[in-house]
Amino acid sequence: MCVRKFNNRSLLSILVATLLFGCRANEEIQISESCLINGSISIEIEGGETVLGSIDGYSEEQLRVGVFGDFFIDKTEVTNAQFSKFVEQTGYITTAEKLHIGIEKPGGAVFKEPTASNQSWWQFVEGANWRHPQGPESSILGKDNYPVVQVSYMDAIAYANWAGRDIPTEAEWEYAARAGSTAMDTSDIEWASKNTRKANTWQGAFPFQNTSEDGYSMTSPVGCYEPNAYGLYDMIGNVWEWTSSEYHHNSLEESHVIKGGSFLCSPNFCARYRAAARQPHEVNFSTNHIGFRTVKRSGN
Repeated sequence: MCVRKFNNRSLLSILVATLLFGCRANEEIQISESCLINGSISIEIEGGETVLGSIDGYSEEQLRVGVFGDFFIDKTEVTNAQFSKFVEQTGYITTAEKLHIGIEKPGGAVFKEPTASNQSWWQFVEGANWRHPQGPESSILGKDNYPVVQVSYMDAIAYANWAGRDIPTEAEWEYAARAGSTAMDTSDIEWASKNTRKANTWQGAFPFQNTSEDGYSMTSPVGCYEPNAYGLYDMIGNVWEWTSSEYHHNSLEESHVIKGGSFLCSPNFCARYRAAARQPHEVNFSTNHIGFRTVKRSGN
């Protein structure tokens, strides 16, 4: 496995480190028409402190300090192929595939563009699960390299434990997403306003018009867009990602922080395709726009 290491030093140091740890050409992730062929490479990141949040974002993004140790993080989101292997070897049944408290039938939340008769863009769909992300009529056939979705936090933890890894904390995730940048999200807002496609996000007027100018109306295969300075793909856009950090609010439901935004984020609505963006999500409920990646901490 090829690993590149990054830390809190200057961009020049990062570039030097990249050269020193440089992978041989035949070890590089290859790009093709289907985007990344191999998404199994990890990036090593040196521990330290980082400023979390944004000075011009939502109220829940207020500035604070995050601390983390050395860790390795997946270069891409966990894919359908990777999750399939886990299920095949363990017989694991996901949250959306079984009954649990508060849910009368197995299924998950699915985004649907509003209509005159139904103006809600989130609907619970019976039979929606990781194999059928949009409902029983949908399929992941031919989508091995797409990020797995319709996975709850409990499902993500189960996969990570099987793989000998963990789910990143919010601090680990946000530091990796910033990739050494000290900018407080303004660059992300700028590229969106200039219509530059650097991530899989919503094009058009959300939630009524999706022009799909980037070629994807929903999720895209992992690694279709240029990586950040640390070599990590899809840290913003495509799918929200679970973190192991609890989100403390007044809800009775246990929630964890999700990060990065998804294919549903647009400049005219939420603009959550930013490293600082954070939202709560119930740990025992899945949707078709949340996935995850894993980490392995040094010494574990």
